[in-house]
Amino acid sequence: MFLTISTTGTTENPATDLGFLLHKHPGRTQAFSTSHGTAHVFYPEATAERCTAALLLEVDPVALVRRGQGKGRGGAPDAALAQYVNDRPYAASSLLAVALSSVFRTALKGQCALRPELPGRPLPLRIEIPVLPARGGPELVRRLFGPLGWDRVESTPIALDERFPEWGDSRYVRLVLEGGARLEDALRQLYVLLPVLDDAKHYWIAPDEVDKLLRAGDGWLAGHPEHALITARYLARRKELTRDAMERLELARLAEADGSEPEELDNAVAAAPDGADTAPEAPGTPERAVPLAVRRRDAILGALREAGAQRVLDLGCGEGHLVRALLKDPAYTEVLGVDVSVRALTIAARRLRLERMGERQSSRVRLLQGSLAYTDKRLAGYDAAVLSEVIEHLDLPRLPALEYAVFAAARPRTVLVTTPNVEYNVRWESLPAGHVRHRDHRFEWTREEFRAWAARVAGRHGYTVAHVPVGDEDPEVGAPTQMAVFTTATETPKEGEAA
Repeated sequence: MFLTISTTGTTENPATDLGFLLHKHPGRTQAFSTSHGTAHVFYPEATAERCTAALLLEVDPVALVRRGQGKGRGGAPDAALAQYVNDRPYAASSLLAVALSSVFRTALKGQCALRPELPGRPLPLRIEIPVLPARGGPELVRRLFGPLGWDRVESTPIALDERFPEWGDSRYVRLVLEGGARLEDALRQLYVLLPVLDDAKHYWIAPDEVDKLLRAGDGWLAGHPEHALITARYLARRKELTRDAMERLELARLAEADGSEPEELDNAVAAAPDGADTAPEAPGTPERAVPLAVRRRDAILGALREAGAQRVLDLGCGEGHLVRALLKDPAYTEVLGVDVSVRALTIAARRLRLERMGERQSSRVRLLQGSLAYTDKRLAGYDAAVLSEVIEHLDLPRLPALEYAVFAAARPRTVLVTTPNVEYNVRWESLPAGHVRHRDHRFEWTREEFRAWAARVAGRHGYTVAHVPVGDEDPEVGAPTQMAVFTTATETPKEGEAA
C-alpha cells in the first residue's frame, strides 16, 4: 500500500521543510519494521519548489496469519487460501494507519525540535492514496473528507477490470486531497478515516481505542456531521465503547463552545453518576452535562472576583482559554499568561487574536514563556495567581521549586490551585481502575493529601488557605476537583473554611 504527501514552497519557505516536519531526511531512503511488514519512506522529488514524501508499506500476509489476524471482517474465518491472498498488501487500511502513527509519530504530535515554528504553519498539501477501500462508495469518501476544509476531495472509482467495463466499479477508489492544512491535522484525519472507510481493523478493539480516537479527532471530530458514523466504524461497532466515545465527544463540543481547555477533557470523561455535574440550559429544554472544565473555570472566576483581583497571573496557561475568559471582564486590568510550551503560547496568541486586537485591549494582556520551577522577577507584584490543573503535571521532587517561585518570590495576595480529587475517579466507569485522568499526570491526590500539602505551603510562606469543592459533591468520595484558595496572612478565610 502506498501514500504520497506533496507540498510546494518558495526560496524563503522551501518545500523541503516537509522533511523537518516528518523527521525524515529527503536525501535518504529509510526502512522501518512493523508488526506486519516493512515501511519505507523516500522522496521521489525534493526541491525548494516542490517536495514529495512517499510511504510504502510492504505487508507480509504470512505474518498476518501467524499473528492471528488472517480472518475476514467480523471475525469469520476465510478459506485457507484467502488468508494469504487478499487485498491487505495493496489497499490502504488500518495497517497503513498504524504505520503512519509509528513512522510519522513526531509529525502526528505536531512537534519539530529543530524548527518548532513549522508545525503550526499551514502548508499547501497534496495527499494521494492510489487504492483506498471505500465501503460506502466515493460519495462516503467525500462526505468524510469534505467538511474538513480541503479545497479538493477527488474520489475516483477503480474499475473491477478495465478490460470488462460492464463488470462495473470495485469498492476501491483513488483518493486525492488538496488544500492548505497543517500536516499534523492531515495525518490525524487519515489515521482515523482510513480504517473507517475500510470498515475493518486488523487488531482487537480494546477500550483504549476510545482515547486514541479522541486524541486523533481533537479539534475536528466532535463537530463533524458524520461523527456518529466515524465513531461507530472506528470502534468496530462495539456499543459500549461507541457510547462512551459519543458522550465524550459531546462534552468536547460543549467545552469548545464554552472556551474550556481541550486538554482537560480527560477530567470530564463523563457526567458523574445519578445526574451529578448536570445543569438545565433553559426552561423547557432537556438537561445536558456541563463539562467539569467549565465548572472549574467558573469557580476560578468567582474566587478571583471575591478576592477583588485586578492584575492576574495564569501560570501554566496552556492555549489561553482562561486568559480569554479573564479579558472579557473589564475588572481585570492586566492578565499575564505563562507557559513552558512555546507551541501552546503560539496557539494561545492565535486564539486570542493578538495580532488583530485593539491597542487598548492588547495593553491588558501578555503571554510569556517560562518555567514555573524557576523564580522570575516579572511575576512579582500581581494581585492573584492561578495554577489550574498544573501541579499534578510536575514530578513531586520539583514541586518545592514551584512553591518557592510562586509563594515566596512572586508572592501574589491570592493564589488559586486546582487539582483532581483522585478519590472521585471511581465514579467514572470509563476510567480504568488505578489510572490517572490524564496521561501526563505524575500524581493525583486524595482530599487529605491535598489539604496537608496546602497547609504546609501556607504555614511556610505566611498564607492562610480555604478549600472549595468544584463540581457536585459525592457523599462518599467528594467533588471531582478540589481548589485551594491561598490568601496572605493579613486576610483570613471564612469561618469553617480554613485548613
